[in-house]
Amino acid sequence: MPEAKETIENIGFGGLKLIQSADGFRFGVDAVLLSDFANRFCGSALEIADLGTGNGIIPMILSHKNSACHITGFDVQQQAVDMAGRSCELNSLNGRLDFFCCDVKNISAEYPELTGNMDAVVSNPPYIARGSGMVSDKDGLRIARQESSADLEDFMLAASLLLKERGHFFMVYRPSRLVDVFYYGRKHGLEAKDMRFVTPREGGKANIVLVHFVLGGGHELNIMEELPVRDPEGNYSPEIMGIYEKTG
Repeated sequence: MPEAKETIENIGFGGLKLIQSADGFRFGVDAVLLSDFANRFCGSALEIADLGTGNGIIPMILSHKNSACHITGFDVQQQAVDMAGRSCELNSLNGRLDFFCCDVKNISAEYPELTGNMDAVVSNPPYIARGSGMVSDKDGLRIARQESSADLEDFMLAASLLLKERGHFFMVYRPSRLVDVFYYGRKHGLEAKDMRFVTPREGGKANIVLVHFVLGGGHELNIMEELPVRDPEGNYSPEIMGIYEKTG
């Protein structure tokens, strides 16, 4: 049964609708940017996994951008998985999207048939290290934002196990933890190939970073042009408007 205090919102992207908790985790620009970033580099991927899928926003957007793909989302919260599944039904995406309740540390053990089978993996992991920072006292928000049972390395290890050789891993994270991101990536065979900083406004300090890894890739990193979310007047930048598929 749907939980109380839920909303159904039209998120665009071909008229997709998403069920969200009214007072829990709600998707933001991170998920939209990650979906666009992954699709730019790997728009023909057939099998994709989303680690920490939450309410399923990233699989929903990717299903619109890549009509041929099948996406499997994993999340440790059963409530989030149920919500994502109902959004899937609402948008008639059954058969294209599957959602499972599973800690990322256990995916390879519980779903061995998926090991080494993914063309691409995407993830928006909790970005606050365990034991640091101020977090919400609501369980859903806390788990989404702060490392709980699984930490950054667990997410990156899970991605490396799911990917085919030369498969692609895309993540959105915070620039302050880039050293950890690169360290754990290389430790588990994921070589950073492309990186893009996102700033609140043009010329501002980056608060989001998008990173593209290749399993078994060569040692060369391309730093892309920064992406400002808003222009100097405070309006969404033209590129952001395009990413959201909006005009005017």
